[in-house]
Amino acid sequence: MDWHAWHQAYERPDSALTRRLRAVVAQVRAALDAAPPGPVRAVSVCAGQGLDLLGALDGHPRADDVRARLVELDPRNADAARAAAAALGLAGVDVVTGDASLTDAYAGAVPADLVLVVGVFGNLADADIERTVRLLPGLCAPGATVVWSRHRKAPDAFTRIRGLLAREHFTELWRSPDGDRQGLAAHRYDGPPRPLPPGERMFTFVGYDVLAGEDVTGG
Repeated sequence: MDWHAWHQAYERPDSALTRRLRAVVAQVRAALDAAPPGPVRAVSVCAGQGLDLLGALDGHPRADDVRARLVELDPRNADAARAAAAALGLAGVDVVTGDASLTDAYAGAVPADLVLVVGVFGNLADADIERTVRLLPGLCAPGATVVWSRHRKAPDAFTRIRGLLAREHFTELWRSPDGDRQGLAAHRYDGPPRPLPPGERMFTFVGYDVLAGEDVTGG
């Protein structure tokens, strides 16, 4: 999969990815609206070109409060995210070209108040979905908002992931309607502080095309 070329779907206003992006941006902006005064830490896992977080920050009154780390493996996507952040004057946004599956990629950036795991779960095997959810509290400050996605094609794991999150003390704030092709949700972490263990691999990014053998939106 060429993940740089994959982003071209965002250029079509009627694409499934563009519709998903609009919904994610709305949830990120809602989280920023609700954040208490002061700095807001954010991290984005497998950030791609950062369209969701950067789109939410564009023109938002809390943009200058955000200190964000975007982790993306593809250097072309990371470069695009850096350029976009610079064009928006977002000095607090740090784009790291690296492996987002490694806990060390987030050292110094967590616990965060806002965590994006968009376009990730649909590219993972079931065991790695469970492992990632178990480790997710380590990315979160108490009260953090997590925005995440998982496609609803068979096998539909969206409901199961919601259950896994509940087990780890995440409270659901919003979710997309059941009839939508993409499952999107926002959860609040209501558990105790849990340090992110260093030197761990949270998941192996397999790719939705390999897992499903068909064209789903991807995560």
